[in-house]
Amino acid sequence: MRANRCVRVCTRVILLLVFTATALLAPPPRLSAAGSPAGDATVPTVGRAWPVGLRPRVLRGWEPPATVYGRGHRGVDLTAAPGAPVRAVAAGRVSFAGRVAGKGVVSVELAGTGDPPLRTTYEPVTASVEEGEEVEPGEVIGAVDTSGSHCAATCVHWGLRRGETYLNPLSLLPPWLLHRGPSRLLPVY
Repeated sequence: MRANRCVRVCTRVILLLVFTATALLAPPPRLSAAGSPAGDATVPTVGRAWPVGLRPRVLRGWEPPATVYGRGHRGVDLTAAPGAPVRAVAAGRVSFAGRVAGKGVVSVELAGTGDPPLRTTYEPVTASVEEGEEVEPGEVIGAVDTSGSHCAATCVHWGLRRGETYLNPLSLLPPWLLHRGPSRLLPVY
């Protein structure tokens, strides 16, 4: 009787460890304009670099509001250390670099993305560029501010708009930048 109980408990612990390892090592879901894996057809994949780091973790994904003034998350939050460089994801022109509601914000109007053009925003950022300046993909446009983040830990909020319409900024990135590769299971000792 006692041996059976020990087997059941051990089996549950092993299953818990396997499921936990699988969840922690799995790549983040690919989010798109409507939350589906397909992406937004109106957004060209012109991105050539992540805004921060090589492949930052998405702390909070894009959650479009049901109405124009409804609740939602109009961008994605990416892990970022205070003072880390923030980079332009694609070529464009800086349309704003300054403070909004006490937070440092940089906006870049992306070249060749239609009329009205796509515009990315990054916050909280201490800008190292000025309005009107041309930037290339991967070019440093500022550094992560130590204050002004709306995340529990420091993060960069990355947004995308066409005119007044918010879009999923992850739609800018090609699959080779989004995917982390296969999951790897580690042995359980």
